[in-house]
Amino acid sequence: MAETSTNTLISHMPAGSKRRAAGDEDAFHKGLPLSRKLCYAVGGAPYQMTSTTKGFFLQIFLLDVVQMDAFYVSLILFMGRAWDAITDPLVGYVVSKSGRTRIGKLIPWLVFSTPFGVLSYIMMWFTPKDTMSPAFSFSWYFIMCCLFDTFMSCYHVPYSSLNMFLGGGQKDRDSATGFRMGMETFGTLAGAVIQGQIVGVYHAKRAVVCSGLNHTENILQNHSSPLLDTLHNTRRAYLIAAVILGVLYFLCCLVLFLGVKEQLAPLSILDRLRMPYLSGLRMVVKHSPYVRLVFGFLFCSLAFQMAQSNFALFCTHAAGLGAYFQHLVLIMLTSATLSVPLWQTLLVRLEKKTTLFIGMLIYAPALVIIASVQGNLPVFIVMSIMAGFSLASLYLLPWSMLPDVIDDFKVRNPTSKGLEPIFYSCYVFFNKFGGGVSVGISTMALHFAGYKSGACSHNATVITTLRVLFAPVPIALLLVGMVLFCFYPINEARRQQIQEELRKAVTTEDDSAVSEENL
Repeated sequence: MAETSTNTLISHMPAGSKRRAAGDEDAFHKGLPLSRKLCYAVGGAPYQMTSTTKGFFLQIFLLDVVQMDAFYVSLILFMGRAWDAITDPLVGYVVSKSGRTRIGKLIPWLVFSTPFGVLSYIMMWFTPKDTMSPAFSFSWYFIMCCLFDTFMSCYHVPYSSLNMFLGGGQKDRDSATGFRMGMETFGTLAGAVIQGQIVGVYHAKRAVVCSGLNHTENILQNHSSPLLDTLHNTRRAYLIAAVILGVLYFLCCLVLFLGVKEQLAPLSILDRLRMPYLSGLRMVVKHSPYVRLVFGFLFCSLAFQMAQSNFALFCTHAAGLGAYFQHLVLIMLTSATLSVPLWQTLLVRLEKKTTLFIGMLIYAPALVIIASVQGNLPVFIVMSIMAGFSLASLYLLPWSMLPDVIDDFKVRNPTSKGLEPIFYSCYVFFNKFGGGVSVGISTMALHFAGYKSGACSHNATVITTLRVLFAPVPIALLLVGMVLFCFYPINEARRQQIQEELRKAVTTEDDSAVSEENL
């Protein structure tokens, strides 16, 4: 089987691709320096910092700080995620069609999108007026969300594709992915610390003010001065946190630009895509291992995103721990950050799919216990640690499996080159679109349950809806994802076979180049 595939590679090798630069060959055989892995990893922090703050805080910010109706919030969250998902394949198309510059093909996208991404992120947390009409409020936050998601797609799609062009072999890419996921989980932690500690103080004050009032709903209509003062301070705190994260976003991109240079990968090109985009897209979505990986990742990611998006509201209104939710988020993400090296070790010793199943199985019991126990802070802390431990496996394993799928595609389709941005953009597309559906549906469910923006407490239907959205629904999605992962075909034996075929392809290219020079 391996020899047949290798012969296919050789027979279909385009003449233009037979000449490989000596530096690219050396990079493939010698591996990656630690400095390049670290600089590449730092570049992943902005996406996770901003997506974490959006995931944990945007819903409660729009509902309880901006005072927007739950129906409009659900529209922003759903349509914003849908737009975010749509932009990924579009950006993947434009990136694949772009040419190589002096600083590379992918890195220019990161550099030029960063200033606009930083500005739109800050504006997304800015409240233009103390009192806004529903139409103006909806338009402002929807436009800012779409702008930020567009510029973040221009950053994240080429950044994730860059993993295939760092140099080195499969083990080097796995190592770089491990560093990247470690830094990304640290980025989620940094985002949660900065955002949570700055705005959490004012959410805690609001909980104290609410506990001292007899009214349960429409508090702001009574013009309660302490509550209004807390609201203004909370809005200012969200803006300050956004500015700080925006600065970190810019600095991380600068480190990536200065420390990473693109290297040509085996059976790949760093030039314009030679085939029509739709033809390449059809080839990608017809690759069976890729489809199984994408949909398995989709449902598992949906489970985490559904619980994450409702965590702040669940703690505030269902568990009676509104003053502590930012600390629980911090604990969860600290656990995720510290457990990445352990998952990387297990990944090396066990098969990737086996390690992924271990990580996913930890999540369901944590959700069940959190949803079942009310107001017990020590139990919430322990379960948050377990949830964070599982979250780290979702960060690391699927992204470590994707390069294996791309390598498998390349050895099966040796003449189809330059499709890496399409693989990564479609991977992100399904994840984001599914996340948009889950967040939009959950917020719409709260709307129909009778959620009142700005209210200090809610009816029993709202509380029950929060409990269902936080545990039973995510667990069901997680089980579907695990079933799909059972059919993922690339095991350790197949992965080693793929790498051997790639090494033979590199040797063949080098021999062909020498023969051409002799002629």
